[in-house]
Amino acid sequence: VFWGGREGYHSVLNTDVRKELDHMAHFLKMARNYKNKLNSDIQLLIEPKPREPTKHQYDYDAGTVIGFLKTYGLDKDFKLNIEPNHTTLAGHDFEHDILIASKYGMLGSIDSNTGDPLLGWDTDQFPSDVKKTTLTMKYVIEMGGLSPGGLNFDAKLRRESTDLEDMFIAHIGAMDCFARGLRNAARIIEDKVLDGMVADRYSSFKSESLGQKVEEGKATLEELAKYAKANGKPKLISGKQEKYEMIFNQYV
Repeated sequence: VFWGGREGYHSVLNTDVRKELDHMAHFLKMARNYKNKLNSDIQLLIEPKPREPTKHQYDYDAGTVIGFLKTYGLDKDFKLNIEPNHTTLAGHDFEHDILIASKYGMLGSIDSNTGDPLLGWDTDQFPSDVKKTTLTMKYVIEMGGLSPGGLNFDAKLRRESTDLEDMFIAHIGAMDCFARGLRNAARIIEDKVLDGMVADRYSSFKSESLGQKVEEGKATLEELAKYAKANGKPKLISGKQEKYEMIFNQYV
């Protein structure tokens, strides 16, 4: 796992950002070439993090890293190791980077920890939120698993947890949390209620000819303008976020 915690800058005044990004790409290509020289089948991973210790890190979040890898032709050699605590430091929800990486086939492994939303640094706490582990495992199931990666507890006890048994409680509790999340996720997928609602929300991209052309990337701005003039303002359809949330709660 390549953690670029120091690959970034504190001030633009003394930094050539493009040169540093180019150099970072060259280094990763060296690592890839060395792996190939060894005939190794290991999975190379990059772990996004937005800040700490540098102020502006080049591997800010999943989207940033995927863009970087594609820009430098490294997207076939590297995948992402997502640490949810880093994701929340970037201003996203716990599950955001896991979702983004999985949707683009770039999720390689997960550092299974969490952070305190009231603190602005990396606290590496053991996960205990079943809602978050449910969403995480849903994305893992949908992509067919994490092999050869997995769930790694990159976490530590709180400073006040001083008994030896606290270490066992933390690890067992976190494993149970992910196990419950896995069971919940399997039920959600098998029931197809939430996924069916999402599919219905985007159904016009399949049921209408222009929607289908937009979906396939074949529509033009002229066609969209013509459709808008002919049909006027579209009917307002609720996103039903609260309904989705209440249905999701029934599984956890």
